[in-house]
Amino acid sequence: MKRATDATGRSLRTLRVGEAMRHALADLLARGAVRDPALEGRIVSVSEVRVSPDLRHATAYIMPVGGTADDEAAVLRALAAHAREIRHALARAVNTKYAADIQFRVDESFAEGARIDALLRSPRVRRDLEPPAPRRLDPEDEA
Repeated sequence: MKRATDATGRSLRTLRVGEAMRHALADLLARGAVRDPALEGRIVSVSEVRVSPDLRHATAYIMPVGGTADDEAAVLRALAAHAREIRHALARAVNTKYAADIQFRVDESFAEGARIDALLRSPRVRRDLEPPAPRRLDPEDEA
């Protein structure tokens, strides 16, 4: 039996489990269930959770909203310190055979998207993207 996969080659099952874990983790952080001074009053966006094919390991990509690099480091340390507690909460929320070991990484896709957006808005690229001006025919060309 052939496994259903997406364009990146990941199975649909791991994608579904990762999405369920993302929702559960976002809910956990929104409710303030993880008690840490670095997380107090801070909004943390969970953009993706990637799960290994055996569902035993997960990587959560997070981004503190409106934060600096120092904020990102502090939030990562706080989440890593509470990884065991988060793992158990996710295991209760997402019913899988194993409770996945979870790691946290800062999501770089926001910065990469901003860089690409700035590049596309640059005058040099904008000039290349504009449609060419219509050609004017000279009366001498018609003769």
